[in-house]
Amino acid sequence: MEFALSTYLFVNERLSGHILDKILAAGISQIEIFAARQHFDYHDPNHVRDVAQWFADQGLKLHSVHAPLYPDHEWGRSGSLPISIAYLQRRKRIDSMEEIKRSIEVAERLPFKYLILHLGLPEEEYEIEKYDAAMTSLEHLRIYAKERGVQVLLENVPNQLATPERILQFIQYTRMDDLKICFDTGHAHMGSGVGPAFQTLKDRILSTHINDNHRDKDDHLMPFAGSIDWVRTVRDFRAVDGQFPILFEVRNYGTALETLNQLRGIIERMKAIS
Repeated sequence: MEFALSTYLFVNERLSGHILDKILAAGISQIEIFAARQHFDYHDPNHVRDVAQWFADQGLKLHSVHAPLYPDHEWGRSGSLPISIAYLQRRKRIDSMEEIKRSIEVAERLPFKYLILHLGLPEEEYEIEKYDAAMTSLEHLRIYAKERGVQVLLENVPNQLATPERILQFIQYTRMDDLKICFDTGHAHMGSGVGPAFQTLKDRILSTHINDNHRDKDDHLMPFAGSIDWVRTVRDFRAVDGQFPILFEVRNYGTALETLNQLRGIIERMKAIS
């Protein structure tokens, strides 16, 4: 199995070569950048240039970028609306798409393979009209991304639009038969469970978000710190070994350095599962 890390771990710090050096020193060379502007300001060409230079100097390619959740530097605390491709109001949807496009444009300076995108907002209710809205958004964004060498992956999220079963329904409804998935273990655990969700989506998974919780909150805990059955989960992953990396998207509950040291132990623990 290959292992990777999201810079979500450092989301409250400005992304720099110093942070990326720490990740590389922990033995992880596949990286996903979390596009939150207080962390990675994809609007700032100088910031993008500096991060791109680090990857060029290291001879590494960026694995993926997580699409922004808010357009501001304060995670919506400034009053800005969250980003969603499923808004029924056309103006809100266009504003969201424009912000997502700015993050895709990073690939012009810093090439990456996948853009990870949410379908709807947390706890959003299901309406078939929202699928029509999301389809219109995705058709546009996928073309825009493809022109820059990027593939859009939908993530399963804890709402009524993007459960594993609903994602398959969305694919069937929109006839986007080539649409692929980023599989989030924490989000799956909050719903039908990691095992059933994985079996539903496994043929479409190209990347992952690996984290744990106790099913009640999206805590982004380290694996083995919540109630996910990691023995079963790792065995399921091994059945499709090489299809996707084990990409940790965990929150910092101590210092980032402590968390990175813990990840080393988690990786060895996962490797030891037979």
